[in-house]
Amino acid sequence: MKFHALLAAVVFAASGVFAGRMPSPATEFRQLKEATPLPTALDRAFQFRKEKLFLLGSLPTSKVKPKNYFKGDAKDPAVGYESAYRLWGAVTELDKRARYGHYFDFFWVAKRDAAITVRLEYRQSNLRAFTQAREVDYPQARGHHKTSFAVIGDDFFNDGNVLSWRCLLIEKGHIVAETRSYLWR
Repeated sequence: MKFHALLAAVVFAASGVFAGRMPSPATEFRQLKEATPLPTALDRAFQFRKEKLFLLGSLPTSKVKPKNYFKGDAKDPAVGYESAYRLWGAVTELDKRARYGHYFDFFWVAKRDAAITVRLEYRQSNLRAFTQAREVDYPQARGHHKTSFAVIGDDFFNDGNVLSWRCLLIEKGHIVAETRSYLWR
């Protein structure tokens, strides 16, 4: 009997630790009130390796919604897996609606120790030329990193699709590396 009580206590404690300390990487950002321009001083010690972009669902262009609207169905199995991964654990339609939107994963490398800030600047269709920005800080960044951002839920439904974006690596107030979408100007 003591063994079962001990086992239950360990399982309960472990589930509480994992539930409380593992936030989604896409929500560990700081939203900026204004995207201030920064000077550029590109450095070869910092570079973006690749970016992975994913749109889960899409906004309707007319008032008539298609039958499979926001189902996450795709013909390519890899894309279908990504939809299933992003919707994992969403039970109700409200949970699913909160996860629809744009997901950005940036893979980058720092070849020396530095305090790096990763900033995503983006423009959405309903806000026109207004630029929004989100940042994630890395106090000691050396090596390979992955930074995730998400424009999902109400941000996605109220402000529209992300039309253009750029991601910056910032050290001491200077842009040291940059990657951007084709439409960014």
